[in-house]
Amino acid sequence: MANIFPKATNLILLKAIFALSIVGGLATAGVWYYFTPKYSRVGYQPVQPVAFDHKLHVSQLGMDCRYCHSYVEISGHSNFPTTQTCMNCHRDIQKNNPKLQPVRDSWATGQPIEWVKIHNVPDYAYFNHSAHVNRGVSCFSCHGKVNEMNVVWQDKSQSMGWCLQCHRNPQEYVRPVAANDPGATSPVFNLDWTPPAGKTQAEIGKKLVHDWKINPPKDCAGCHR
Repeated sequence: MANIFPKATNLILLKAIFALSIVGGLATAGVWYYFTPKYSRVGYQPVQPVAFDHKLHVSQLGMDCRYCHSYVEISGHSNFPTTQTCMNCHRDIQKNNPKLQPVRDSWATGQPIEWVKIHNVPDYAYFNHSAHVNRGVSCFSCHGKVNEMNVVWQDKSQSMGWCLQCHRNPQEYVRPVAANDPGATSPVFNLDWTPPAGKTQAEIGKKLVHDWKINPPKDCAGCHR
């Protein structure tokens, strides 16, 4: 009996398998990239209930990060500023500015301002703010140049691989906790800080790691407790 289909038909299955493998590989590569924190988180910039200009408050007015985020040195979690903190200035400054109406409403009703959280550590990971800033990890290392942002966005991926870069090479990131000049802002909270003349980050960081016995955990149990 003659074949109903030509011989070329025998290759259809192989061609289909090859094509599906290519499509599957491209789909996997797309998911691998587009669902990573570097792509999905970096640049996240939600609309806040109050248009707080970090560049104005930090760079122009010289406010220290700790004035608003007052728990970073003593708590595992940073904090949003309370309405009281905002009103310390805005009871007198720009007190009739319509952009500050949510702050005045919060002050009058006692209901907190519903700030939108930008940097979210997953529930399965442990992170302690005070442990990092008290060992010289600057706000800049995790949040970028917030002092130049009119509206804050997520500047770093804060993925596991990104965290491990610092844990494996802390000398490249840690800064002195105290400023050299009396009254100057700590290098940890001075987002424009650079090593003093004649010094490099590698030299300063290596000494700090040695003196403070900095040895960040690199195994799973360090962050996944």
